Amino acid sequence: MEKNALPTRRGFLRKAAVSTALALTGTAAYTWRIEPHWVEVVRRDLPIAHLPASLAGRTLVQLSDLHIGPEVDDDYLIRNLKYVSDLNADIHVLTGDFMTCRFDEQIDHAARVLSHLRPARLATLGVLGNHDYARSFNNAAVADALAKRLNDVGIHLLRNDCRELQGLTIVGLDDLWSRRFAPEQVLPSLGPECASLVLCHNPDAVDEGKWYGYRGWILSGHTHGGQCKPPFLPPPLLPVRNPRYVAGEVALHDGRRLYINRGLGHLRRVRFNVRPEITVFTLIAQPLA
Repeated sequence: MEKNALPTRRGFLRKAAVSTALALTGTAAYTWRIEPHWVEVVRRDLPIAHLPASLAGRTLVQLSDLHIGPEVDDDYLIRNLKYVSDLNADIHVLTGDFMTCRFDEQIDHAARVLSHLRPARLATLGVLGNHDYARSFNNAAVADALAKRLNDVGIHLLRNDCRELQGLTIVGLDDLWSRRFAPEQVLPSLGPECASLVLCHNPDAVDEGKWYGYRGWILSGHTHGGQCKPPFLPPPLLPVRNPRYVAGEVALHDGRRLYINRGLGHLRRVRFNVRPEITVFTLIAQPLA
């Protein structure tokens, strides 16, 4: 037998260390270079009670958390906005955090990027997120200026207000952290047989106890799905009080249903096991109990 035919303990440990280093380097490269731009298009039904027959089968696309600004690549966002435009959806909804900014320096930038989203057939609607109120999360002047510029490019913001589209009422609630969340201004006007859908950036808002008997869907964002999630474990960092509110569909105790979009952008360019998301909903009539 040759003298060095069998591996030594030192050699084994050296190879293991090299393999581990390569694996960690590969994982780091994946979380930085690949997954942050590897968009998943999630297609699912959205059952709505009392939905008019004319809207059954229509398409609603949700985008969230673009975070236009210094951290997210413009070309990446524009490419996906053009993809959504080519879907020819009936309704677009954008659930907040259009930009990341210190003050108002990103407003024109955000409008330029979002001008690549062609308006949907019926309406393109949105709500504000905490980052749309600037770094303090409560600068109303910045939010107002952003709302005006978004309207110029065809995105109509609902700020504790609603819009009726062929018998479907879409409600938009202002951001929870901005201290302008005011469901009492709009939810009491929804009748029990009103086909309706609510947009609200922060999913924690569903626990605020001011929903006035509303029993439909709430579309949210805000969490980015945690951005990094170890397999079989919850994400270690979430910007919500309720740890149930991570991503996807969540059934609430009173019959409401929550859907949390994982977002298209990021605050830091890192994602692991939490791909960015475009959600394509097909509206269907929910059978009445």
